[in-house]
Amino acid sequence: MKLTYQPFELLLKHTFTIAKFSRTSTSVMLIAIEHEGFTGYGEASMVPYMGESFETATDFLKKVDCQHFSYPFDYEYIINYLDSIAPGNPAIKAGIDIALHDLEGKLTGQPCWQMLGSEPINMPLTSFTIGIDTPEVMIQKVKEAPACKIIKVKLGRDSDRELIKTIRTVTDLPLFVDANQGWTDLEQSLDLCHWLHEQGVLLIEQPMLKTDMESNAWLTERSPIPIIGDEAVQRLPDVAKAQGVYHGINVKLMKSAGMYEAGQMIVKAKELGLKLMIGCMSETSCATLAGIALAPQFDWADLDGPFLTSNNPYQMPAFVDGKWQLNNSPGLGLQKL
Repeated sequence: MKLTYQPFELLLKHTFTIAKFSRTSTSVMLIAIEHEGFTGYGEASMVPYMGESFETATDFLKKVDCQHFSYPFDYEYIINYLDSIAPGNPAIKAGIDIALHDLEGKLTGQPCWQMLGSEPINMPLTSFTIGIDTPEVMIQKVKEAPACKIIKVKLGRDSDRELIKTIRTVTDLPLFVDANQGWTDLEQSLDLCHWLHEQGVLLIEQPMLKTDMESNAWLTERSPIPIIGDEAVQRLPDVAKAQGVYHGINVKLMKSAGMYEAGQMIVKAKELGLKLMIGCMSETSCATLAGIALAPQFDWADLDGPFLTSNNPYQMPAFVDGKWQLNNSPGLGLQKL
């Protein structure tokens, strides 16, 4: 078994601004694992605020011994092995995990969604994200949006109401909003929740600091809109901590260290009665297809990575009536341009 990797700078169509950060590109490590004439492809999307980079990813990959990836793959053993190399680094671990799932699908002739027990009929609508910007640019972004049936709006600043009002001048589609830990005043936040409910908002992601469990729980108890933990919920042990603090959790493969642990998080969340959202970072079609394979097991989806980028090196997955389409190709079904 042979592992190779290639750094890739994924460019964004627009400057992407959230409550506390702005960027114009994302560092991505493209991964390939070869075995018995087949190649599995994976991706690590390393957004800067998560602390990973080309340097950390390269350092980690140099320590990986592919002898631990004997087929048939024992994913629990593999993630424990990867965790033993170094703590953290969830994106590069996800890249390896995704490549192994793609490889397994090709070795067995099965699509990843079938291997993971997803039902195509349950595919949720996915949202299209509008970052914080001037009213003119936000309107332009909405007009450029693909045929999505949900718009996601980044909030977390004093201008939140104005941002929503701007969006509402050009669309009446349902909205997701994401405060990215930007809210600080509880009473003002609760007032905003009620106002957002009137504006057709379906959910709110991570309103308060991820470390402020008490404030998030207070808001969750009173909000007319589901409150979803995002930055507060990284990997499997965090799911239990979300109970009583949020209505649901946002699972991202780049946080969960890949598809295997994301599946474990789904099981745990359902046991605890938590709603489920699958999200993404700025990603190519590779990681997006991995998310799509799991998406039918979620209540909501925000898998818009390829829509927001300008140099995706792979073909865009099929997208119809606001939903990604699963196909029967072995593995992820990834196609190069």
